[in-house]
Amino acid sequence: MKFIKTLWQFSRPHTIIGSFFSITALYVLALQTAHIQPPWHINIYLITLLSALACNVFIVGLNQYEDVEIDKINKPYLPIAAGNLSKQQALVIILSCLAISLIAAACLNWILLLLILTINAIGAAYSLPPIQLKKQHRWAALCITVVRGLLVNLGMTLHFLYALTGTYQLPIHIFPLTLFVIGFSFGIAWFKDIPDTAGDAQFHIKTLALSLSKKAAFQWGVVVVVLSYLIVLAAPFLITMPINLPFYFGAQSISLGIFLLAAFKLN
Repeated sequence: MKFIKTLWQFSRPHTIIGSFFSITALYVLALQTAHIQPPWHINIYLITLLSALACNVFIVGLNQYEDVEIDKINKPYLPIAAGNLSKQQALVIILSCLAISLIAAACLNWILLLLILTINAIGAAYSLPPIQLKKQHRWAALCITVVRGLLVNLGMTLHFLYALTGTYQLPIHIFPLTLFVIGFSFGIAWFKDIPDTAGDAQFHIKTLALSLSKKAAFQWGVVVVVLSYLIVLAAPFLITMPINLPFYFGAQSISLGIFLLAAFKLN
């Protein structure tokens, strides 16, 4: 049980939860687009989810493997930095997850395999020297945005529709979602570095919070996320989407309100 708890911490649970809901939502949207009736080809969803979550653990695990000394300052509770997981054990988990992500993807189709290969490659370039894109805030934000915004939303939707119907046509309503997640991903990239300035400064990681200030990075992130919500709210006036408009506007407005309330309350 202790090892399972350590493995769960190593997987960075907030990223696992985010990936789970993202893949699940895209699968449901693909089912609706393709007018698929029960039993919904659940095997396609489960294998895709396995591949995506393994890919997720590979990327966050590799980042921790390379950042042990920084994490001892910024995140001393993480398993390697805290001494609860050795680097050798971490490497076994990382390589196992890499293999699982690729094998699972190869079991479905070439689109998912190419997608997972690309995401893994970007994740490696983000963390591994000599490239280490995370050292420059522009490249770091671009990596997160390309993966979570473009590749996951467009790539996973394309994969699901091809696996379900054999066609490559993307539905129009995936584009507002993609635009939203692009902006949201920039917010993630800037917000996540705000608590980590001590270690990042010592190891010359040029985050936006260090290049400008914590407050400026936070304010820019809030602006970009709010603009992303406004784009989504404006989308039904610009394109025709198969949605329940009252529910759509209500859900987005409530989400935006919660975000703004949290932003104004945050010190």
